[in-house]
Formats: sequence, structure tokens, C-alpha cells
Amino acid sequence: MNKPADLPLSHIDPDDIGYNDSANPTFDSVLQARLSRRGLLRGGVGTAATALFGSVPLIACGGGDDAPAAPSTVTALGFTAVAKSLADAVTVPAGYTATVLYALGDPLTAATPAYKNDGTDTDFDNRAGDHHDGMEYFGLSASGQRDDNSSERGLLAMNHEALTQHFLHATGASNNPRPAAQADKEIPAHGVSVVEVRRTGSAFAYVQDSAFNRRITPLTEVELAGVARGNALMRTKFSTNGQRARGTINNCGTGKTPWGTLLTGEENWNGYFLRSAGDDAARGNDKSVASLNRYGRAQNSSSRHGWETAGSADQYQRWVLNKTGASTDGTDDYRNELNTFGYMVEIDPYDKTKAIKKRTTLGRFAHESAAFGKLTAGKPLAVYMGDDSRGEYFYKYVSNANWAAADATAADRIATGDKYLDAGKLYVAKFNADGNGQWIELTIANPTIAGFAGYAFADQGDVVVNARLAADAVGATKMDRPEWCGTHPTTGEVYFTLTNNSNRKVTAGAGQQAVDAANPRAYQDGFNGGAQGSPGNYNGHILRIAETGGEPGATTFKWDVYLFGAQAQRDGNSALTDAQYGNLVNLHALTAEQDFSSPDGLVFSPSTGICWIQTDDGAYTDVSNCMMLAAIPGTVGDGAKRTLDYGGGTTVDTYAGKAPTATTLKRFLVGPKDCEITGLAETPDGRALFVNIQHPGETISAANVANPNSYLSHWPANAGYGAGGTLGRPRSATIVITRTDGGRIGA
Repeated sequence: MNKPADLPLSHIDPDDIGYNDSANPTFDSVLQARLSRRGLLRGGVGTAATALFGSVPLIACGGGDDAPAAPSTVTALGFTAVAKSLADAVTVPAGYTATVLYALGDPLTAATPAYKNDGTDTDFDNRAGDHHDGMEYFGLSASGQRDDNSSERGLLAMNHEALTQHFLHATGASNNPRPAAQADKEIPAHGVSVVEVRRTGSAFAYVQDSAFNRRITPLTEVELAGVARGNALMRTKFSTNGQRARGTINNCGTGKTPWGTLLTGEENWNGYFLRSAGDDAARGNDKSVASLNRYGRAQNSSSRHGWETAGSADQYQRWVLNKTGASTDGTDDYRNELNTFGYMVEIDPYDKTKAIKKRTTLGRFAHESAAFGKLTAGKPLAVYMGDDSRGEYFYKYVSNANWAAADATAADRIATGDKYLDAGKLYVAKFNADGNGQWIELTIANPTIAGFAGYAFADQGDVVVNARLAADAVGATKMDRPEWCGTHPTTGEVYFTLTNNSNRKVTAGAGQQAVDAANPRAYQDGFNGGAQGSPGNYNGHILRIAETGGEPGATTFKWDVYLFGAQAQRDGNSALTDAQYGNLVNLHALTAEQDFSSPDGLVFSPSTGICWIQTDDGAYTDVSNCMMLAAIPGTVGDGAKRTLDYGGGTTVDTYAGKAPTATTLKRFLVGPKDCEITGLAETPDGRALFVNIQHPGETISAANVANPNSYLSHWPANAGYGAGGTLGRPRSATIVITRTDGGRIGA
């Protein structure tokens, strides 16, 4: 992925570049924090150690209770931490085995041939897509019915976020104009897979000829549901009444509804669309221009893959956002097409006949995961979400309908989604410097929104379609790339990852955010012994909230920072002393067995209560490939207020959770080279953990595709999976992790 010039070390997708130019304070009480002009230096290079290869059975290390247990019975992690690693392999603890299960291109029908992995394969409508991401496990009985307790047979529903484009083609991707054959391969390599998996003995395998297997792609017809269904903003040449849309793309995080369906979040969808110079004038500089700019499609924006150049057919031209038609409502072109992306999409993995629905009432932004709050019969449902871009916001949706326990097993699961996800209130978070916060409702009834000078909202449908602008209007708190969220299974507290932010500064300029209590760090970093870079939040952090009274519909909460990502030790060329480094960067005193950078995925185990933390990093990859950690968190407020002294009398107060111990935070897995660790699901018995390895070896040019020795990774072919051998093209893949003694993972 391209790296911004001001933070050359961070592994940030180009679409994660911030588009929030609102004048919102980064904290409503940010003036309480006196800001200095002194940049900070930070570092810390640990020592890489020998990897244990997870594709090979490992010696059992013992520890852990094998009996089924309720959540949070695990009070100490029962494995030996793995060392940081730069090996082109998956590393797991002794006593565990990691096996490749389902990789890019794997066939999903009996008639689809095996994947050759040489760039000549086609028919991705019937193959695994690329860039495996968020996923959920849905149990199946022996007779093929939904069974939430089945650990022997189930469905994995997973996202395919993006592409390592050059490896899909024999000699790499062509320049524009794109050949239709290449576009026709790349488009369906995005989207969602539903694939059956079964356990035989101690081993899992995917079922190639399962009747449940299917792909949902950017060309699959879907319904628009919720408050924006039929809204004027949704009308296109494809759906002149604004009630249908075509496909889903750049799917990142997921959520599992209490009634047994998948929620998949559309993240960086904006970059797939072209918008030409002169389109502002063609639109008469109407309010749609402000919306397009806020969502990252200013005029003269090129598309990520140039699919619009592949031909005149509608499947290609729908990627052009220009106003080219004569209509006043957009029904003769695709000027409004961008408005049909950016939602949580609900899919019933058990039933191919059910409609796929984009739940617009949950808001439109760069969605990551969706975490449901703890369920209480007779009370509404809460869904927590993040907008993954620099300087964006956290959101909460609260249903109008109160939860009825019988709906957990409703026969019509999509109709149940209609009940809970189409009518409700959307809120955005505002964090205060005193450790409290508010949820502010985004409603057209709020005069601040209705009268917003930056955009003329017409109705509530307009508010949810332009949720970012509504959040700007009410002064929400700009955060450091809000990513995944997860709900603690016993406390009900909600955890949010904040991956990093190159725009977080001690003194903020245009398009930047000043340090504040919830985003308090800005420091420099070096890479592989090189010079220190421009200050920013290189390593990210994990924030958590406790709703007032534990109520899903609460409008106030308390917060603290559960963990600050950091290297265990400062860089050798850092200007900070060890004491300064501990007080300004490594605030949780992470050790070499715990240190991490750029938290992204976050999932709580329903079986053990373990919090699994996954990284998508570029700041610490001189020392280690991306990784996954296991954690046993405490509660909001179990730590203390910390004061970060930036010098010159300038300080920022924050609230840090209790520091982890050697038994409550450990590194569990390290991935192969040039990858992201993302997506996690487990069987109900907690004895099998599914994890996605995304884009190993993604850094490649078309010129080097023909030279396997230039690849940064050859995984999983080098682990014996599929075609290619030790010099094979790398592939995104799902692995399944089990214990050699059959126990619960991590216990």
C-alpha cells in the first residue's frame, strides 16, 4: 500500500487518508490541554527471534482447562508468548497447529478447476476472492440446519476486501485502458464468500461442493433498506426508484447479529470511482459537491483500478460518477452511485433465496466491524461502529424495537433484521477531557444539523447518507482512524481500536488534529535504524467505554485507553531518555512479549472471554511482521489519569487503563511477510480459531511478477498449500488454529 509522505512508515491504505476538514475541535474541552510546539522522538527496536512454524505440528506446552466454560472464566493466558518474527511463515505457540484452510482462488463448486496460481485462472464468481478480511462462523447441524452449538460443521462468511492486483494476472495488471478480461476477473474477486467447513477428527477442511457455498460480488443485486430506501439521493440509472443497488465492495469488518445473519461493512469504497475535472460545474455546484468532497471524491479523482476504461457496458460505466445525463434526478447516469455504498450489509448465510440488504439507517461511512451490545430482553439493541479514516468518528445505532428473546431463533432472519435495523437512532461520539463522553443523536430534528452551513440536509435519509457531515455539524470528536469494535461478553464494555494517525500533531496545522485526552500522543519514529519521521501517532491505541447504567440507549458514558501500542524499547537514535519514552510513548510498559503497533481487528471470544487483537502495521515491520495478541482486559477506570508533558509547560491529561501483566497480554501469532492479520471466528466450543492472513507479499510491481525471486512472500505455497511450491505466488488465506491437546484456544 502507498504510504503518506508525512508518515512514511505507517502501513496505511490510500483510502484511509482523511477527508475531514471540519472545524470540529478534536476534543470539546481541548483548550484545557495546553499544547507545546516541541516534537517528540520515540522508538524502540526489539530483537527478532526464531519463528515456530504454525503449519507444522508443534510440541504441546500444556496449561489450560479443557472443559467447556462460560465466558471470562479464563483469568490467565495459558500459552508461552511467541517471539516477534520476520520469517515468511505463520508462527503460533508451542502446543498449537495452524493449518491453511481456504485461500484466494480456491474453487467453490465441484465443476470449478483447482487454482493454478499463475495468473491465468478465471471465474471468480465461483472461487474464493482476494484479501480475506472479517469473518463469522455459523453453525450447521448434521442435517444442514442452523445449529448455533455445532462445532463440527459450519459456514464461514468472510469478506474479500481488495486485491493484490498484479498477482491475479499472468504478467501483472495492464495500464489504462484496462482489458475487459482483467476487469472481469478483478471485480468479482471482491465481495463476500460463504463457504462450508467441516471437522473430521481433529482436522478441518472446506467443502468444495457444498450447496451452501456462494459468492456475493460488486455485481450482485441488493436491496436498499431503512430510512434512505427510495430517497432521491439513491436514484440511479440501475434503480430509478432508489430501492435497489448493485453489489458490495471493499468489505472489511463484520458483525454477527443475534438472529444469526452476517453484517459486512463497506469500507474504502470511494476509491473505485472516477470523477472527472469539470463535474462540479456540470452539477451546477449544487450540494452534492460538498457531499462528494467530504467522502473523498473531489472532481478530478481517478479510480483505483480503472474499470471504467474496460468498455462501454453498464458494468464498467457504473464506476463513473460524472453528471452526464440530462435528467434532474440522476436516473439517466451514475452521478448518485456513490450514495449506494458505505453501509452495513446484511446477508443470511444459510439461505441464498433471501434478499441481501444494505441497512442505511446505520449510517454511511467507511465501515469497519459492527459490535452488538449485551442483549437484554425488553430493551433496544445497540450496534457500535467505527469510520476508518484519519480524523473520523465512532458511531452507535440504537433500535426503536426492544429485544425479544424469541427473535434469536426466528425463521425469517432477514425480516428480523428489518425489525431491528431499519428503524432506530444513529448517534456519534463526543469524548470529554474528564473521562466522560456523550452520544449525540444525528437527526434532522436537531436545529444544528438542519441549519448546518456546510450542507443543506433535506430529510432524515439525507442525514444517514451524509452521516459524516451531520457528525461534523454537531462537533463530534475526531479520532485516530477508528477501526474495529468489540463488546466484552461479561462487562458489556465496548472496545474500539484506533490504528494510527499521521495527522495527529502536538500543534496542528491545516488538515491535522491536535493531541487531546483520547488521542494524546504525537511522536517521531525511525524505521530500520533510519532517521526519525514527522510526528504522529505511529502505533495506535485501544479505547473502551462503559455506558451509563449499562444501558444500550444511554447517551453518556465513561472512557479510558485500555492499551497504548508501542515498542517495548525506544529506538537507539531517539532523543528521548528511557524515562521520557515510558512517560510519553510506552505508557503501559509493554514488554518484548507484548509490544505491538497499529491495532486493527478486535474480537472477544464467546467461549473464553479472551480479547484477540490483530495488527495492520507498517511502523514496526522492521522488527516484526504483523501479529495477533491475546488479552484479558479489566474494566474502565481500573487504571489512573496520566499526564503527558510535552515541555514548555504544556501538558495533556489522559486516562490509561491498568497496565497488563505477563499473564493478561501475550503475543499469540505472527504472520508471514508483508501481510495484515485480520478477521477472527471460532467454533462454539472454543477449540478451533479461524484467522485470516491478508495480502502476504502485496508489495509487487507488474515488472517483477515474472520473477518469483522478487516476491516478498511465497506463503502459503511455501507451507505446502496449493500450487506454486517454494517460489509460488503469495495468496490471502484463512487458517484454522487448534491445540494438539484438544483444549480451548488461549486457555
